Amino acid sequence: PNQKMALHFSSEAPEDQFYTDFGNLNKFEDEAFQKLMVLVFEFLAAPQTAPQFVSQLEQFASEHGAGTGALKNLIKTVLIFFKAALKKNLSPNQLKEDLIQLGISKENSVWVAGQWKTNMATFSRIAVGQSLNVNQLVDMEWRFGVTAADSDMKKVGNTYLQLKLVLDKGVKTEDVFMELSLPQFYVFLHEMEKAKASLEYLT
Repeated sequence: PNQKMALHFSSEAPEDQFYTDFGNLNKFEDEAFQKLMVLVFEFLAAPQTAPQFVSQLEQFASEHGAGTGALKNLIKTVLIFFKAALKKNLSPNQLKEDLIQLGISKENSVWVAGQWKTNMATFSRIAVGQSLNVNQLVDMEWRFGVTAADSDMKKVGNTYLQLKLVLDKGVKTEDVFMELSLPQFYVFLHEMEKAKASLEYLT
């Protein structure tokens, strides 16, 4: 029955392996589960630490009697989920609903949603930064909006900013869309100003 429920992070139903991996993730004790999620979030916030992340996963696997290969495959699924959630700009509440649908306990889903809320601005900045590192920004458009209706009533009336980035892919251009709350936008703007200052310092 769970598999027929619509999920926020994907417009298509995930493969059965997705449910299997999240089911296995839920088998960890709460403390181990949270420790593993902290490692995942630290990696999402600093992708350049990939070698360190891999060794931390190997250490975690040996400490908790999990197979290293199986754990790495499970983490790949988890990363696909979080990256898709970031691309869709899921609210903490939507993220929590998806995790529960995928088989994570309600307590752990609430905990992950709290961590997501804390780290969202950083993750958005990293995602944009990675796009800009690889591709040249050709154009940018933005517009403000106000949330009129949302499953999370606290968000109604909140101002948000929609960004459209046009990236040069060499052969063609690609549009990338982002939606940020005002606090997230100010963090993003601050990071962009820091990056601009660094570039000016180096040139």
